[in-house]
Amino acid sequence: MAKESNFFHIENKSYITAWVLITICFALWGFANNVTTPMVGTFSKIFRISTTEASLVPVVFNMGYFCLAFPAAMFIQKYSYKWGVLVGLGLYAIGTLLFLPAKMAGSFYPFLSAYFILTCGLSFLETSSNPYIYSLGSQKTAIPRLNAAQAFNAIGSLVGMAIAGSIHSHIIPMDSRIRMQLPAKQFEIVKAHDLDILIQPYIYIGAVVVLVFVLVYLLKLPNDTDIHTTKGTWSILGNLLKHKNYREGVIAEFFYVGAQVTCWTFIIQYGTRIFTAEGMTEQAAEVLSQKYNAFAMFLFVCGRFICTWLMRWFSPSRLLSTLGIIGIVALLGTIFFTDRNGIYCLVMVSGCLSLMFPTIYGLALVGVGDEIKIASAGLVMAILGGSFFPPIQAALIQSQISLLGLPCTNVSFLIPLICLLVVVWYGHRTYVRFHIISDDGMPTVRPTAE
Repeated sequence: MAKESNFFHIENKSYITAWVLITICFALWGFANNVTTPMVGTFSKIFRISTTEASLVPVVFNMGYFCLAFPAAMFIQKYSYKWGVLVGLGLYAIGTLLFLPAKMAGSFYPFLSAYFILTCGLSFLETSSNPYIYSLGSQKTAIPRLNAAQAFNAIGSLVGMAIAGSIHSHIIPMDSRIRMQLPAKQFEIVKAHDLDILIQPYIYIGAVVVLVFVLVYLLKLPNDTDIHTTKGTWSILGNLLKHKNYREGVIAEFFYVGAQVTCWTFIIQYGTRIFTAEGMTEQAAEVLSQKYNAFAMFLFVCGRFICTWLMRWFSPSRLLSTLGIIGIVALLGTIFFTDRNGIYCLVMVSGCLSLMFPTIYGLALVGVGDEIKIASAGLVMAILGGSFFPPIQAALIQSQISLLGLPCTNVSFLIPLICLLVVVWYGHRTYVRFHIISDDGMPTVRPTAE
């Protein structure tokens, strides 16, 4: 028997080609997520709408994940991971192309429809790709292998952030207050110009998605029908709901995504308040805030690679809770500092967020066995946290509430702080469960990700 490799081989089978191709999909949805996340302020300015109304962008964006995750799981349960990826790429491409008619309509809500369809595609992609990567190799290295793939998701996210910054810097440099006072005809001219800038990256990435669709369709991927079950869907769901580790993992993922989306969505408002207080114009403050956002994403990318490497020596659950605690301390700095130190702390939070999604995902799948496809759907549905928490934070900012004399933007970061408390709780629970005691209360030492 051939020696088993730790990462991309099982016995004499190599999965490196499949890993590379599917990892490209990770980068594609990372781009879509992070070119979109900072768009709340942009849409608010372009359409002259409130921050609360513009926060419907992340709400609708993440709602697509929730609505399509379970149908996607049933689809790949019947067919295969490959066909799930193809459907996801197809919906992704259609969603990006819909930005053209949305721009022609010249109103906000057609963009929400385009985002929803695009994200339905991302839901199919994530529901298919994450468990496929998890399964492409040794079970012992499933979590670091998933972290490695997610590191390229972060690279796509960094590119998305950079493009979002370019959008901010190329729209007409006019403060929101001045835009509100523009006559209707002049406002339409300004809006048309800015929408032309906004839709360009979506059209280009749509072309790339079509190319990847063709590659996935033409190339032969390893047979993924080896992981199958004869159990009915409702029977599987019942089993998963009884699985304490999985159930808690879905909850932790819901709160983690809430923390990620709120930190990345409202860093623009947070930085803009600081930089305008220093005397910058609103436009310059937004552009500089986006640069800090891009640096936060760079730290996030580095964190993914570093944490994958650290898992050679430390258990994923211990790393999860440790970085969660550091993230909480950084968020306390974000809340209580009212100068640039606050945005430095907020950037640091992204480094702590880096390993959390794939690590929670991998820990939650421990022990689910042949129910992995439906289990994956529940974890993707947990991305709904990205729809639930941003409107709450936006409402806090809009309310102009003050606590201990702190600005409302600072106070609003209590929301991601609460979310990270839940992540720390789950990290501690899994460490105790996998390394100290078993579910039946007996001492145990289970294999780590080495």
